[in-house]
Amino acid sequence: MSSADKLPTLDVLRTFLAVYRTGTFTGAAKLLAVTQPTVTNHVAALERHLGRELFARNAVGATPTPHAHELAAACGDQLDHIDRYFLDQTTGSAALKTVHLGGPTEFTTSCLIPALVPVKAQLPRLDVVFDVATELIASLMAGRLDLVVSTIRPREDGVTAWPIADEEFWLVCAPGLAPSQSGLDHVRDLPIITYHRSLPIVRRYWTTIFGEQPDLQPQLILPNLFAVKSAVLHEFGVSVLPSYLVHAEVTAGTLVRLDDHDLPPLNTLFLAAQTANVNRRTGLRAVAALIIDAVKRHQGAITP
Repeated sequence: MSSADKLPTLDVLRTFLAVYRTGTFTGAAKLLAVTQPTVTNHVAALERHLGRELFARNAVGATPTPHAHELAAACGDQLDHIDRYFLDQTTGSAALKTVHLGGPTEFTTSCLIPALVPVKAQLPRLDVVFDVATELIASLMAGRLDLVVSTIRPREDGVTAWPIADEEFWLVCAPGLAPSQSGLDHVRDLPIITYHRSLPIVRRYWTTIFGEQPDLQPQLILPNLFAVKSAVLHEFGVSVLPSYLVHAEVTAGTLVRLDDHDLPPLNTLFLAAQTANVNRRTGLRAVAALIIDAVKRHQGAITP
């Protein structure tokens, strides 16, 4: 194989990604702790190999071309995964420097972060992203995330999941919309607010509490439960929300529960990781155990 046929080295690809992410050759050199001529040579070698320009050089930096966007999308996540793997191998059982964690916006913001306050000094740096459960699990399987808080139990092969919390669901509305009597007949005609047109939480609640599949049309569809809660507070309608999200408002009287059930519907949340990573990376296993313990200690705030 001639030198022209050889694939680019990982160092060359890392240099390309550093330029792509920082936007300058100088910034890439600082990030990688190498000289600027080294960065220039690596990028030039990669451009010769590909036969195309990757960056438009200008006075303010390096603007990626469409070919650079394509290459970054193809190899960026894989290179990050490789670097994390070998970083963990070289650090052995030492604490991880960074853990990439994913979770639902509402639970992570309202419950997970407060739960971690007492143990924050024992945690590595957390790089957190928000998404729905299916996308989070897909990112976990692809190696883009180390740990995921999931609102559904992961069923994929090679995934270990630990139950960490139960969330109750309450049917709530503002006092001004509350019917004078409880029961399905007095709730059915109230406008419904939801975060998805399929009414996922509302439908499960209706089936569990009222024993029927609801024939409901949402009056207002919003992108997340925080927005749903705001709309309920402002008398747009009623909704079913996790108790941790509305417990303070119900206690204060700014929201009213429209149910009086001792056993409202529950949903279990799980902390998930790739089984191979948990078995191999002792630092990750320690962080997972710390998070699980912290959340369970904080359970009173999660399910009042």
